[in-house]
Amino acid sequence: MTSPAEVAAATRKPLVKLGGVFMTSPQMNAHTKALELPRGGLYFRGRAAVLGDPSSTVVAELYGIFPKWLMHAVIPQVTQLLPAKAAVAAYSAACWEWGREALAEVPAAERTAELLFQVSDAADAGNLPLFAGWREATRPEDAPARLAHALNLLREYRGGLHFCALRACGIGIDEALAVNPESGKQIMTRLAWQEEEADALIAATQAKPDLPRRWRQAEDLTDEAMGQTLAATLSEAELAEFRELMLALPTP
Repeated sequence: MTSPAEVAAATRKPLVKLGGVFMTSPQMNAHTKALELPRGGLYFRGRAAVLGDPSSTVVAELYGIFPKWLMHAVIPQVTQLLPAKAAVAAYSAACWEWGREALAEVPAAERTAELLFQVSDAADAGNLPLFAGWREATRPEDAPARLAHALNLLREYRGGLHFCALRACGIGIDEALAVNPESGKQIMTRLAWQEEEADALIAATQAKPDLPRRWRQAEDLTDEAMGQTLAATLSEAELAEFRELMLALPTP
């Protein structure tokens, strides 16, 4: 039988990759433009708005992967332009509209969302503020939108676990960006890191040859923690079903 940690590892890509596609989708861009926000403004404002009006310093720590100067430049502006409740509503609407288009043909959308919510609703949200906030947010009724919302919600949970695992392994979030083989300089520059900033960080991590080992350890710890949550929430049959349904989702 596949262990819960193995299920967590196997379903990481559809959860993390597919669950975040809406963040840079045409639907998100359309809502951003309609609200007359700067590029990326709805993402930066809406994702953290479930916590109210956190400062740029707090948002920078919550998201972790963006250069702090960008958060200090963007967050005060978009916070002033868009109240928290409206930001959450618009961010959610973009997620749901993306789901209705991208996930409309998923045959088991309703059941997949049900299992995702089952795990999310039973998970321990301690010290995971974004997950805790989004768990309280309004959920849609139709299956494709519910699936998109549920993917985003459990993605926030796994992301919070991963940040904790990185800390436990003595590796910073910015260092993880530099050593993650799926990230590196190309992804960092897409996240608004200046080339010289990325080069300096990569050089600093290369001076710590054990960082790749610690990064892999953090990945394993994340899978273990996620697996424990799956095992505590789902029966053996549901765990197998969860794996099957998640792996059947479209590849981003």
